[in-house]
Amino acid sequence: MTVMKLVSQIAGLGSRWIDCVAAALIAARGRFASSRTVHLVEGADGAFTVVGAESATTQSQAERIRLVEGKVVGSLAADVESRIRTSRIEVVLQPARFVFRPLELPRRAGEFLDGIVRAQIDRLTPWPAEDAAFGWSRPRDTAGDRIVVTVAATARALITPFVQALAGLGADSIVVSTVAPEDGDGAGAASIKVFEQKSRGALELQRLRRALIGILVVAGVLAGGAVAADIVVSDSLQARQDDVVGKIVARRAAMRANLDANGDAARAGLERRKHETPSSVIVLEALSRIFPDHTYVTELRIVGDKMQVVGITRDAPSLIRLIEQSSYFTHATFFAPTTRSPSQPGENFHIEAQIQSIYAPPT
Repeated sequence: MTVMKLVSQIAGLGSRWIDCVAAALIAARGRFASSRTVHLVEGADGAFTVVGAESATTQSQAERIRLVEGKVVGSLAADVESRIRTSRIEVVLQPARFVFRPLELPRRAGEFLDGIVRAQIDRLTPWPAEDAAFGWSRPRDTAGDRIVVTVAATARALITPFVQALAGLGADSIVVSTVAPEDGDGAGAASIKVFEQKSRGALELQRLRRALIGILVVAGVLAGGAVAADIVVSDSLQARQDDVVGKIVARRAAMRANLDANGDAARAGLERRKHETPSSVIVLEALSRIFPDHTYVTELRIVGDKMQVVGITRDAPSLIRLIEQSSYFTHATFFAPTTRSPSQPGENFHIEAQIQSIYAPPT
């Protein structure tokens, strides 16, 4: 038993060593391989112009291809297919395929754009985050210590056929982007990336792992050793384990599908609550529009549909009137006494208000 346990541990170490070596070789290949990029720019007719960094052809002379339902229509020229294979492909789609929405935020929100945009994508566009391919432009500074980004989004199902077609041609990685309509389609226009996929990494890892295992098997047979053979046995056991795990995953997926079928009402309730519950970022943005420049917010709490805000201002009673006049809040009152400190430039206020049940930014 001790010998078997020792052999099993050696086999496990050998399997992990193979994974590490394969990953290191792929990473080294990525560093030293040519970083060739090929652009596929969609035209008004839906065809794509193939533009490579090394190409000296003009737009009118460049090769044009069509991608329909996950396949390339017609045959490709040999040089074009060779340029696409193992290259980074940047697909630039027409702006007409996207919905564009400006999003204005406080400057300090620039560090959290990914979370903010993802949380608001179903309010800015017709799709939830999991069904959308989206991105945003570089932030632009505006007055009042604020920034504006342009969010571009489209249905993920719309870009999937293009990605499938290019992955089938052997592309190393695929990036999908577009350009905001106001930026035009010139060379200086900044693109908005909405999707990226690595196509070959996992496949190369499996192939390289099998090659390393084969080398060790041959070495083990020639040396008369048993370690390499045990690694093969371990790999076979790993395959069986993967099969069991696959069955478990399939079973869990079936159970989840059953729960989803019975939980439509609960999910609908959660979705409705999500839309009815205001985002703290948008509430803070609304307050920044309402409050005068001499007012500073030091604390903001949101509990259900009620908002409590604490801060410093020169004229606390006037804030009640400003909040009541807005379209975002109702029933504004002081929930604690207003005080003044000699070391502060104004009054300490404590105001609470009811947030409107359906919260939406002003048009």
